[in-house]
Amino acid sequence: MQIEQFEDKALAHFAYAILVDKTITLIDPARNPQPYYDFAKKHDAKIIGVIETHPHADFVSSHLEIHETTGATIYVSKLVGADYPHKAFDEGDEIKLNKNIKLKALHTPGHSPDSITILLEEKGKLLAAFTGDTLFIGDVGRPDLREKAGNMHAKREELARMMYKTTREKLMKLPDEVLVYPAHGAGSLCGKALKSANSSTIGEEKADNYALQPMSEEEFVALLLEDQPFIPKYFGYNVDLNKKGAPHFRKSVDAVRHLDNNFQPKLDDKVIVDTRPDAAFKASHLEGAINIMDGGKFETWLGSVVSPEENFYLVAKSAEDLERLIERSAKIGYELLTKGAFVYNNDNGKQLATFDKAAFDAHRDDFTIIDVRNPSEVKDKKVFENTLEIPLPELRDRLNEIPKDKPIYIHCAGGYRSAAAASIVQQAIPEQKVYDVSEAVLTY
Repeated sequence: MQIEQFEDKALAHFAYAILVDKTITLIDPARNPQPYYDFAKKHDAKIIGVIETHPHADFVSSHLEIHETTGATIYVSKLVGADYPHKAFDEGDEIKLNKNIKLKALHTPGHSPDSITILLEEKGKLLAAFTGDTLFIGDVGRPDLREKAGNMHAKREELARMMYKTTREKLMKLPDEVLVYPAHGAGSLCGKALKSANSSTIGEEKADNYALQPMSEEEFVALLLEDQPFIPKYFGYNVDLNKKGAPHFRKSVDAVRHLDNNFQPKLDDKVIVDTRPDAAFKASHLEGAINIMDGGKFETWLGSVVSPEENFYLVAKSAEDLERLIERSAKIGYELLTKGAFVYNNDNGKQLATFDKAAFDAHRDDFTIIDVRNPSEVKDKKVFENTLEIPLPELRDRLNEIPKDKPIYIHCAGGYRSAAAASIVQQAIPEQKVYDVSEAVLTY
């Protein structure tokens, strides 16, 4: 037997392949199934099963494509109400991989009401728990994502109470030596305090995980609900798409319409997402474009700024970048929202003002300063006094709160979010100069 972990660093996502006697069972696969096909080919093995621990909010799974391509059975809790062909896999159910090795389902609600943990057992001994988004390394799954999405809705406090019982009555009762393999690591928005490790044990989590320490149910609920990160706009859309089953990755990516370089969308027919570096964007860009740069968390910020109710054009600096970014957008199902994609290299477009540190420092009271960091970041440290605090994911919905009577300076923690924010504010308030403090914020 072999357990192979696949990592998508951009989404801090872990998927798993369990190889037993030339057969492979996958757990929580990512949108692009090719790495799993390559793994199967390398080991001359056949993919026979795909298990979903729950309908994921932060990425789109390839479970339906893998089923349609390989014939593998999809296993998922009946509570999901899945629209694709599947076999119910709920507490008490087992999948025998050979005469000695089997997988068992454990109902572990808390992150979602339909979450399961998959227990791996060999010769009657529990070896590992694939915990999905229920138990992470150093954390547990956030309980506030299923109030409106999915087959089953549940209020955050209700889910937090489910998580308390799941951890105390089920997961913490597993043997200490059982390995913990979660669906996410540090950087995921499915929790608030995930560690960078990619595996752990039940014993280690009982010792070190803040959420597994002795406390009352009321204390646990208050602690779990406190300071959770923002909920990206795309999360509910992904839950529903995963419940339905996404179209085939390569076919869907290849269907995105490619347009001529420097295409000009109609002014009333667009959101334009310009992924080029901020310097290139500030020097020349299309009117109305939003600068969501190609970076480590591109998928998250694309799905946080652009709503799944919107269509958009995707812009890149080269044809190679364009193809890669279409694929990245597909990880959250946003290739389905892309009206067209094209390269932009025009030197005569719109411009954004350049930040002048000396002028800013000398006349700071003469400007409106907007802090687009998350509330928890602002709580830890205010960079400037008398700032208007609007987190980037909320900015497009709160533009009416920004005064228009003086120049506007925008900052975040390091320059990525402020670049996007400055592009949004400038198009909304064209009569004022809008400045991106960018990396200069690190000097304050």
